[in-house]
Amino acid sequence: MRDKFLPFALPDIGEEEIMEVVDSMRSGWLTTGPKTKAFENAFAAYIGGKVDAMAVSSATAGLHLALEACGIRAGDEVITSVYTFTSTAEVIRYLGADPVFADIDERTLNISPESIEKAITPKTKAIMPVHVGGLPCDMDAILAIAKKYDLKVVEDAAHAFPVRYKGRLIGELDSDATVYSFYATKTITTGEGGMVVTKNKDMAKRIRTMRLHGIDRDAYDRYTSEKPAWYYEIVAPGYKYNMSDIMASMGIHQLKKAERMKERRREIAMRYTEALQGLPLTLPYVPCEGEDNAWHLYPIHINKEASVTRDEFIKQMSFSAKIGCSVHFIPLHLQPYYRDKYELTPQMFPNATKAFESEVSIPIYPKMTDEDVEYVVEQIRRILGA
Repeated sequence: MRDKFLPFALPDIGEEEIMEVVDSMRSGWLTTGPKTKAFENAFAAYIGGKVDAMAVSSATAGLHLALEACGIRAGDEVITSVYTFTSTAEVIRYLGADPVFADIDERTLNISPESIEKAITPKTKAIMPVHVGGLPCDMDAILAIAKKYDLKVVEDAAHAFPVRYKGRLIGELDSDATVYSFYATKTITTGEGGMVVTKNKDMAKRIRTMRLHGIDRDAYDRYTSEKPAWYYEIVAPGYKYNMSDIMASMGIHQLKKAERMKERRREIAMRYTEALQGLPLTLPYVPCEGEDNAWHLYPIHINKEASVTRDEFIKQMSFSAKIGCSVHFIPLHLQPYYRDKYELTPQMFPNATKAFESEVSIPIYPKMTDEDVEYVVEQIRRILGA
């Protein structure tokens, strides 16, 4: 056994990120400024150059801004997955609208298009699919439903950068907006932070305004102008959702490493898939030829015939093997607020309920060594009696 604990996730931060942050601190410009603009421009170019990219303080902020720019208002309904983190649904409540939850596909853990269509009512205004673990949803089906019922689509791509759906990057599909997370554990990181991407110029203008108090001009433009530029106008009651240059400094270099880090996660995923065969586990869906996965997560499911329960497995991984694990997710129909407010039961979401009861996510991140990966495999096999 190891003496040192192997965390569930660690960011891959190099000297480049550190020196860029130091450069920002020495420059005297710490909040939204030239580094943020550079990061946004590089991100838009990465997605394909036909989009506007707006850096924000978190993916939660980005989802809120995107829905607001889509015109979601009090009394509206937004359909989303029940199998997600609370931020996906809470931003709907921020606007006084109601989340309507759909069940998931048992194989992919992503929102089921059939469940989406069954959930549509006259109040439905948008669909918010979640690409769980970095595996793209069935976007052709979802976009077809949206077109049929004249609904907006905002993709929660917190786990899904960079990943392609039928050859196109998530972010360049025909959705109204796509939102990424750069939280410390995500596929690229700025510590906190996120990005909103849209092809809609009117939405982009609204998001830029609303992310900084509803002011009609960026602070950077006002404070760096060589002419008096103190005057501004508040055109809407906005929010404080801007990204700082210190955060963007990290993002500039994380973006350059995105494909390399994704490839390392894929290598680890393929090793797990090979080495964990024959155990009382259900392994995650592995993309077929032409499909893709960012492999932000590697979710395994402890089968009923295993010698330990899911909860016991996690305890043994933590205390005896000293390996960090997590659960993705505790579905929202089991969380007290959503359960009670919307009178939700486990029976309403059988696939999400079943997935939660057996799911555990094991470490998968670029800083893991081959020895780390083999140790995780070895301990899983030991705990399951192989």
